[in-house]
Amino acid sequence: MTATHGPGSTAERVAGLASRRDRAVAPGRPRRRGEFSARERIERLVDKDSFTETGQFVRARPIGQDARRPYGDGVVTGYGTVDGRQVCVFAQDSTVFGGSMGEAFGEKTVALMDLALKTGCPVIGLNDSGGARIQEGVAALALYAELVRRNVKASGVIPQLSVVLGPCAGGAAYSPAITDFTVMVDGASHMFVTGPDVIETVTGERTTAEELGGARTSNTVNGNAHFLAADEEDALDTVRDLLSYLPANNLERPPEYAPGHAPPGAGLDEVVPDRLGEAYDMRDILRAVVDDGELLQVQELFAPNIICALARVEGRSVGVVANQPLRAAGVLDIDASEKAARFVRFCDAFGIPLLTFADVPGYLSGVRQEQAGIIRRGAKLLYAYAEATVPKVTVVVRKAYGGGYAVMGSKHLGADVNLAWPTARIAVMGAEGAVGVLHRRELAASNDPEALRARLLAAYERTHGTPYLAAERGYVDAVIAPRETREQVCRALRALRGKRAPMPERRHGNIPL
Repeated sequence: MTATHGPGSTAERVAGLASRRDRAVAPGRPRRRGEFSARERIERLVDKDSFTETGQFVRARPIGQDARRPYGDGVVTGYGTVDGRQVCVFAQDSTVFGGSMGEAFGEKTVALMDLALKTGCPVIGLNDSGGARIQEGVAALALYAELVRRNVKASGVIPQLSVVLGPCAGGAAYSPAITDFTVMVDGASHMFVTGPDVIETVTGERTTAEELGGARTSNTVNGNAHFLAADEEDALDTVRDLLSYLPANNLERPPEYAPGHAPPGAGLDEVVPDRLGEAYDMRDILRAVVDDGELLQVQELFAPNIICALARVEGRSVGVVANQPLRAAGVLDIDASEKAARFVRFCDAFGIPLLTFADVPGYLSGVRQEQAGIIRRGAKLLYAYAEATVPKVTVVVRKAYGGGYAVMGSKHLGADVNLAWPTARIAVMGAEGAVGVLHRRELAASNDPEALRARLLAAYERTHGTPYLAAERGYVDAVIAPRETREQVCRALRALRGKRAPMPERRHGNIPL
C-alpha cells in the first residue's frame, strides 16, 4: 500500500489552491462608485499579462477577537513591465480595512521595495489608504517608518513614483512626499496629515478635504504633487509617459529613441519683444528646440514663473529649467527656487543632462519673501546647480540680472556650455535701477533730468545691456542667432556625452533645508 502525506490528493490540493486564489482576489467590500480595484489599476498600468503578484496569501496576525484576516492584507504587490521595461508596483486596496496599513501590509510593501532596490528597477505606488491601522497600534507605525527608510535608501538610486487615487492621510502621506514624483486625480485624490474633522475639533477651523489637500490644492498651492490627472486612466498614462524619460536606475542611461524633429528655427528670431518689459511665452522657445516640441512639465501649476520639464533632444532625455516671463517676469521667489532645485537634483541623480533657458530679473525682494526665508530657501537652487555633475548647457535669452544670472546655470556654478542670444542683457541690475543708483546726484542736480536719464539709459544699454562683456570674459562661450539654438544645443550635448566630473569624497553635502 502506498503511503500518503497531508490532507487530500494532488487534485484536491490544486483545487484548494484555486479556491484560495479566488478568495485572495475577492474585494473586501464594495468599491467606491466608478473606481477600479487595486488589481485593475495595476493591469491598466503594466503591459498586458506581464504582472506577477507577490505575497498573495500573506495574512495579518490574529488580533483579539477580530477574526477578519483576508489574504493580501489590503495591498497588492508584484512586478511587471511598462513598455517592456521592468517595474515593481504596489496598489493599496481600499476595500480591505479601508486600505489602512497594518504590520503584514507594511511588510509586503517593504519587501517589494527591497526587491526593486536589488533588481534596480523603478517602484510605483498606487496609494488609496486611510492611514495606519489603529487596531494594530505601534506595529503599524513601525512599518511606516520602515517604508520611509526604504524610500530614503532608494532615493537617487531607483525612480520612485507615487499615484494618489483616493485618500492618503496621516503617516501615509509622508512616503509619497519622499518619492520623486506624485500624481493626483482631480476631484478624487486627497493628501493631508490631519483631516478636516480633526482640525475642526482641535483648532476650530472649518475646511473641506478638497480645500485642505485635494489634487488641485496639492498641485497649485502647496506643491506636494507634481501632476494633476483628469481621471485614473489619465494618471496611469502620466506614469507611463514619465517612465519613458527615466532610466531604470542611477547606473543606467535613460532610454533612447529615434531623434525627433523641431519646427524651423527662423521663427525664434522674432520671439523676444523689442520692449524689455513686454512678456512672451518661454514655451514657444522650448518647443522649437526639443524633439517634436514635446514637453512633460513637472509641477506645471505650482510656481508657474519657472518651468521644469522633461523633454528629448536628438532622442535623448534632458531636463529643462526655464524662467517664464509670462508669470511675474520670470522672477525667482521661494516656491520657484525650491521647485527648480528639487528638479535639478533629480536630473543629476539619474544622469539626465540639464538644459537651462534664462530670462530672469533676479530673486524677488520684499518683506514677505525675506521673512519667509528667501535667502535660505533661494540658496537651494544655487546649491543644486553647483552640486550637479551632469552635462549642463545654458542659453541666456534676455535679462539675466544679479543673483538671477548667477543661479540660472551660469559658468560660475559649473555649467559646461553657455550660449547667449544677441537680445541677452547680463548685468548686476536693469538699466533703470542702475542709472538711478549710479547717477542719483547728477539727476537731482540736472535742469532736465528726464533727458539726462534717457541718455544715461541708452549708454548703459549699449555697454551693460548686451551679452558681449560676458563673452569677452569667457562667461559666455558663444553669442548665437536665435534660429541657431537647436543646432548649437545639439552640438553641445553631443560633445558632453562623455563628461566626467568627480566629486570630493564625503558622506553627503548639507543643502540649506
